[in-house]
Amino acid sequence: MRILLAEDDPLLGDGLQAGLRQFGFQVDWVRDGDAAEYELRSQVYTAAVLDLGLPRKDGLDVLASIRRAEVSCPVLILTARDAIPDKIRGLDQGADDYVIKPVDLNELAARLRALIRRAHGQTTENLEAQDILLDPGARTVKQAGSAVEVSTREFDLLQTLMLNADRVLSREQIEHHLYSWGQEVDSNAIEVHIHNLRKKLGAASILTVRGVGYMLPKSSRSS
Repeated sequence: MRILLAEDDPLLGDGLQAGLRQFGFQVDWVRDGDAAEYELRSQVYTAAVLDLGLPRKDGLDVLASIRRAEVSCPVLILTARDAIPDKIRGLDQGADDYVIKPVDLNELAARLRALIRRAHGQTTENLEAQDILLDPGARTVKQAGSAVEVSTREFDLLQTLMLNADRVLSREQIEHHLYSWGQEVDSNAIEVHIHNLRKKLGAASILTVRGVGYMLPKSSRSS
């Protein structure tokens, strides 16, 4: 899952980027408000972590601007501003969560997963489709109650497909969710990961929609 991190403190930003990557997030990091607004307007992110005290443009102004532009990306404000009026303003401007620094990385990751889950209409932590159960927190996969061993990239791809169950995603959309800035993507990487998941979960688990992309049906389909 690809997220945008807007944080101007180099030490904190570096720590957050490294820490969130360990939880399976692909993190693009910007250091000022103008860059944050540009990225959120021009790219599709699963979620965003937004500091308020950003140079060039305050985080609240960024938030207000993207909401006026109908950017629906879930936004978690992470800030040192702990006054109640600041919290109220942030939430009223369209933030989905408001967290005071410092924050434990485990909590931050859990809050992001919750935002993403709600944005996709999920009411529980685990994702379920067909006979597949995916636990985003533990990063485990089970099928019909039995554990399935998947690679890190296969897990991320499966999670993306399950979050968008019954929706066709193009190869480009999938790549955007799985890879952050600067990561090289082999020309057939997505196809290889799809092939491997089908071998582990069944050939009918992921459908190819010719000329469009791939879809994971919510319910099993008889052959």
